[in-house]
Amino acid sequence: MSTGTFVAADLGASSGRVMLGRVGPDELQLSQLRRFRNGPVTLPDGLHWDVLGLYLEVLEGLREAANGADAITSVAVDSWAVDYGLLDADGALLSNPFHYRDPRTTSAIEQVLRRIDPGALYRINGLQHLPFNTIYQLASEGARLNEAASALLIPDLIGYWLSGVKVTEQTNASTTGLLDARTGRWAAVLMESAGLSSTLFTDLVTPGTEIGGLSRAVRDATGLADAVRLSAVGSHDTASAVVGVPAVNDRFAYISCGTWGLVGVELDEPVLTEASRQANFTNERGVDGTVRYLRNVMGLWLLQESLRTWRLAGLAQDLTVLLAAAAELRPGGPTFDPGDPRFLPPGNMPERIAAVLVERGEEAPRTPVEAVRCILDSLAVAFADTLREASSLSGQPVDVVHLVGGGSQNELLCQLTADACGMPLIAGPVEATAIGNVVTQARAAGVIAGDRWRARELIRGTHSVTEYQPHASSQTR
Repeated sequence: MSTGTFVAADLGASSGRVMLGRVGPDELQLSQLRRFRNGPVTLPDGLHWDVLGLYLEVLEGLREAANGADAITSVAVDSWAVDYGLLDADGALLSNPFHYRDPRTTSAIEQVLRRIDPGALYRINGLQHLPFNTIYQLASEGARLNEAASALLIPDLIGYWLSGVKVTEQTNASTTGLLDARTGRWAAVLMESAGLSSTLFTDLVTPGTEIGGLSRAVRDATGLADAVRLSAVGSHDTASAVVGVPAVNDRFAYISCGTWGLVGVELDEPVLTEASRQANFTNERGVDGTVRYLRNVMGLWLLQESLRTWRLAGLAQDLTVLLAAAAELRPGGPTFDPGDPRFLPPGNMPERIAAVLVERGEEAPRTPVEAVRCILDSLAVAFADTLREASSLSGQPVDVVHLVGGGSQNELLCQLTADACGMPLIAGPVEATAIGNVVTQARAAGVIAGDRWRARELIRGTHSVTEYQPHASSQTR
């Protein structure tokens, strides 16, 4: 096959999109078919995802793809990590999946860590401690687990509804805390520690695996042809985003920046040292058997929630105007730790940030412009600190930073991050996740020969980026 047309359903924590990719040996075009909002839904029992609404949007996007001029080769789904749906023996969804920001895991964490020492846990799964890791979410399910025959992570759940086939894709499975970081297989001892049946999760597949055809109901609903296949890609959106990084060689760090900032390096083997655990770094699986050695940094969620808070208070702010004014402020103002757990739930973010700063004896922002600058300065410092630690703990040299995703459009954040890192920063592509999704499908279909480096070469040749040089005299706040 010399060329192919592929559909990427890319579900982010704050928005989703269905993208169409046309790929050939020297061609990579991406166009948006459908974009839609995503976010938490508050119900009496906590925060949930509207996964049925997301599935409906994916079907609408597939219908638009079928109405296009090109024959579709395959479809693949990626999404945020850790969350899942529980299914009964007949494959029916028991309830809407919980949102990872729901604060229900406190006692479950203590329960799991009584059964397995945190150091031993890390030596097996290599996963940073986050209160919403799947292992803790599942341990908090209680009696509901007795009704569940299987669990599917969000992209695998959507894929099951599309194809009727239950699989668990490996890159996303590695975010659960239940996978062995060395072997890439389910770890029975960790299943036991969480009180889980060894049969709860399905067989693992790797990116590039053909899962199967679309169900008759889906083909009837969308108009897609019988020949269209469902393909496995890096279904954790960060795994696909890292494939979409247009790096020249392995001496790079990445920041996949959207609702979260995922900051790290690409390795061949996991780093399972005690120093790595203490620094709270994670070892997640990547495409081509790589390891994404990274740490989650609270990302543009801080800005998104601030804008939402101002809007609800009748003080709606234009982000473009705010960013332009924030760029005019002098450096050297207050910063805070974006990783403070008080910033995790939805709520009044400007008030929380002010409280944290006052606790430290710092002056709180007085205006939305100052708040935006404080947020971006704090993110830039956190990104740079995380990058330096990732390089030091892994022994991986870094000459350049690639910032991809929605944050790459934020010129002020990009410049502040380049300044804080003290090295060049390459911003873009914006849709790195969808690009990584599409090129992985194209490789599986035989349209692109070679490994992820050949795909990255194709990305460099077809997508523009912006380079930011650090300001030597800059003093990041």
